[in-house]
Amino acid sequence: MKELCFATNNKNKIAEVSRMLEGKYKLLSLEDVGCYEELAEDQDTLEGNSRQKAQYVWEQYGVNCFADDTGLEVDALCGEPGVYSARYAGPQRSDADNINKLLQSMQGKENRKARFRTSITLYLDGQEHQFEGIVNGHITQEWKGDKGFGYDPVFVPNGYDQTFAQMTPDQKNAISHRGEAIRRLVEFLKAQQPAGA
Repeated sequence: MKELCFATNNKNKIAEVSRMLEGKYKLLSLEDVGCYEELAEDQDTLEGNSRQKAQYVWEQYGVNCFADDTGLEVDALCGEPGVYSARYAGPQRSDADNINKLLQSMQGKENRKARFRTSITLYLDGQEHQFEGIVNGHITQEWKGDKGFGYDPVFVPNGYDQTFAQMTPDQKNAISHRGEAIRRLVEFLKAQQPAGA
């Protein structure tokens, strides 16, 4: 079975993608390949950050690898926080601080449209491939829900009346930006495998 590194040490993410690949690839974490350093994310786009991480693992460890980066893009804030979503309120990367800063920035703004966007870069046998997932929605006036992470408590996807933080993980994954990007990655990977492999 071919091995594939997911450039993360988040065991929940790895288990989720492993199920989606149905045993066609053996998923490895960064720890599994001996990578213990924090991967740099200093590019000015989501695509650049996901490429930077995946390329680093491929070049340094010689394993097929993919990495993701996600940003919240708010219309009324000219696309902010975008690539800086995780550190919007500072280098401490606090979800609570980020949400509070976002809600403060949105005070008095009627246009509350926003979207989550995930970029995934895959390095497979030295070839680069990119996949994207997007979900459109709006920013609430206040926190709602206690599930999920990041900006989930203040983001309601179009067609729903609950924030991501009010949904079960399965409900969120079925419609989320990351879920869509990963499904595209999985479809591509399955297509690379010969029948019966």
